[in-house]
Amino acid sequence: MTTRTRPETPSDAGLRRGVMSWPELAAQAIANIAPSAVIAFTAAAIYLGAGDGTVYSFILATTVILSVGYCVVVFARKHASAGSLYTYVSKGLGSFGAYLAGTALLIGCWGIAAGSLGGSVSYFQQFLVLVGVPVSGVAPQIALAVVLGGLATLFTIRGIRLSARVSLTLELVSVTIIFVLLILALVWAGSRAWDPSQFLLEEVPLQGVASGMVLGILGFVGFSSADALGREAKNPYLAIPRVIVWSAVTVGLLYVIAAYTQVVVLGSDLATSASPLEDIASMIGMPGWFAPVLTFGVGASFFAVVVAPLNVVGRIVYVMGKEGVVSERFGRTHERHLTPHRALCVAGPAAVILDIILLVLNVDPMEIVVWVDTYGTYGYMMAYALVAIACVVYTRREKMSNWLVWVCAVIAIVSMVYVFIASVYPVPIFPLNVIPYIFLLTMIVAIGWYLYLAKSRPDVIRHIGNTETELLEGIG
Repeated sequence: MTTRTRPETPSDAGLRRGVMSWPELAAQAIANIAPSAVIAFTAAAIYLGAGDGTVYSFILATTVILSVGYCVVVFARKHASAGSLYTYVSKGLGSFGAYLAGTALLIGCWGIAAGSLGGSVSYFQQFLVLVGVPVSGVAPQIALAVVLGGLATLFTIRGIRLSARVSLTLELVSVTIIFVLLILALVWAGSRAWDPSQFLLEEVPLQGVASGMVLGILGFVGFSSADALGREAKNPYLAIPRVIVWSAVTVGLLYVIAAYTQVVVLGSDLATSASPLEDIASMIGMPGWFAPVLTFGVGASFFAVVVAPLNVVGRIVYVMGKEGVVSERFGRTHERHLTPHRALCVAGPAAVILDIILLVLNVDPMEIVVWVDTYGTYGYMMAYALVAIACVVYTRREKMSNWLVWVCAVIAIVSMVYVFIASVYPVPIFPLNVIPYIFLLTMIVAIGWYLYLAKSRPDVIRHIGNTETELLEGIG
């Protein structure tokens, strides 16, 4: 059997080199997290168990994510690639570990994108109703899924800078709207705005705080997505580590402030609120025009998180295509836009099709968010655990000082295992009870493909995870 060789001259236009500034990288990371959408719902869900300790659930979640982030940063300081964790994990766990991490991350990114499309459909439909456009029923929802999914795919194909700027603009608009509301709510609360009981841990259910941490961690998935822009970032070895850390810190701070304010204003009513931000707006007497503005803001946040993960999907598949893990036609970029358009033309429409199928089956768009995002979250958890393990192995082998790596890796791995256990036991209601098995089935199928490659194309296995920025061909 002959060994596959790489061509001497570029057959690929390549990704753009060094075009992403620090703010644009941060836009990619923060848009992937979608803090506005998380703020709108997660604090209420955490309050059910954590009560006045809700802010501590977010503080613990931020600590866990920073631990994962540090493990990622160790790799990002020395390696730059479009392969994200797929490339990083190969440095510690070899080809099979890299393949598992890459597959899990693809599931995570695509699942979050497809699920968030449902949230975007839900909120933009509500927005249209609030501004007087009569859109009800499944048909308008399908139309919105096609339009919004099509736009998200178009933005990612047209260019990484365009998609990052769209995401940044939408998320800034959304966060600004929400924080104006929260600040006005604190002013309205007057002397009650200072609530020391939220920090004293008196009569706070610690088990509830720990359980709430699980939901808090889920609110950060995708925070490291800037690491997929190793070729496109300016000064990637410095900029990407900074973005990973500061996006986690910034979003964690936003979550703590938002949770604190919601508890102050709504109190025990937060536990039963279906839409806390709307309830706050009504309670403090916001004018009628604010409701559609708020709804648009949350819908925009959901749309931003459709765009950002698709960027990561495209780049991981692009690297896999170059290495022969998937069809080599995916290892080519658009000649003019210099984006992995072939992968994006599959991933974007696939997300739309899934949402359409679920909508036709009369699944509520917000249930699509919960179901499909849950599926994607399992992928992220597996990828995060693998990168933490790989970081320990890598630093030990390279004889790097790694006591902090050990601390962060233990926190990350234990937390990811805890999150998984907490999401499957007690057994949730259908279909959440079968989603873990759908994820495991997906991974089994993927492992089957790996075994096929190992037997029929061992040269491909040797290349897995080895394509870094300086090895990428092309004129971009």
